[in-house]
Amino acid sequence: MRLTILGSGTNVHPTRAASGYLVQTDQMVLLDFGPRTLMNLIKNGVDRHRVTHILFSHFHADHFSDFITFFFDALIYTKHEGGRRPDLTLIGPKGMKPLIQSIMATFPSFSNPPFGVHLKEVGGRSFEIGDTLVVPKPVVHVPDLNCVGYRLEYNKKALVYSGDAQYCDSLVRLCDDADVAVLDCSFPANKPGPVHLHAGECGRVAKEAGVGQLILSHFYPIADRYDVKAQAGEEYGGRIVKGKDLLTIAL
Repeated sequence: MRLTILGSGTNVHPTRAASGYLVQTDQMVLLDFGPRTLMNLIKNGVDRHRVTHILFSHFHADHFSDFITFFFDALIYTKHEGGRRPDLTLIGPKGMKPLIQSIMATFPSFSNPPFGVHLKEVGGRSFEIGDTLVVPKPVVHVPDLNCVGYRLEYNKKALVYSGDAQYCDSLVRLCDDADVAVLDCSFPANKPGPVHLHAGECGRVAKEAGVGQLILSHFYPIADRYDVKAQAGEEYGGRIVKGKDLLTIAL
């Protein structure tokens, strides 16, 4: 299993793309698709026309908006440039289907793509993509918005991605004994903000769940002005990595 961070920042960040992660197992899976992550996917040498599964944690723009560019590019490639691509499966929490269906119905040229588009809403039930087990679990972020974190298991390794989350029991359970946990570290512990984890809480989740390695990501600009790695380390004694765009980690 291999993880590549395509975006470690937020919607508008001076040096980082927003949320996006490439996970390679027997499959090639994208976790979220925030602004500027598509170009980082291309910089990483990945053929974007081979991407078959995109898993969305929720639908705030900083986790979703590059999907619009990606999908339009796929339409140009297949309709006008003679290209072919496999079917595309989009997975996300409740509410995804009407959102995607509305986009495909209203954006110019988005209807009737020459490849299959399959929509799957998830809650807490696990499923498989090839030989990769995917375990979604609802997490707490903002009121009245369905948000999920994902656990991917392959070849006896487990990777967890929190999406956007506050500290909650469901996130700790999702991370239980994971080899790697990529957590929302929006704020430093001494300058916490609303509806997101801060660095100290990331460390707390990692400690309580017994994860092997903690990856801090999803930084607001203020988080880059403090030593969030040291703050997380006050709670968690394992290996901590401060994420950056195009960082690749092998499990």
